Amino acid sequence: MIYVVATLTVKPEARAELIAAAKDCIAATRKEAGNIAYDLHESVTDPAKLVFVEQWENAEALEPHRKAEHMKTFGRVAVKCMAAPPKIEVITPEKVNVR
Repeated sequence: MIYVVATLTVKPEARAELIAAAKDCIAATRKEAGNIAYDLHESVTDPAKLVFVEQWENAEALEPHRKAEHMKTFGRVAVKCMAAPPKIEVITPEKVNVR
């Protein structure tokens, strides 16, 4: 299992447009093979920050997701709405031993 955390910095005047486009993308992504969870969150300290938190069965499921038509459609809207490039992290659920 892997997680993807994608942090977007959105132009204030384009926030509603990005969220509207995200709703369709989220609905379609949740139907994709290998998707466990796909949610959009907002920062409580910075209204310009929106964060996708994704959970996938494995890394192989990401390739079709990236190429999906709904992702291309969302990407065309998102690129106009973002104030900075997105920060995307792929992480594993492996625990770090801290004592």
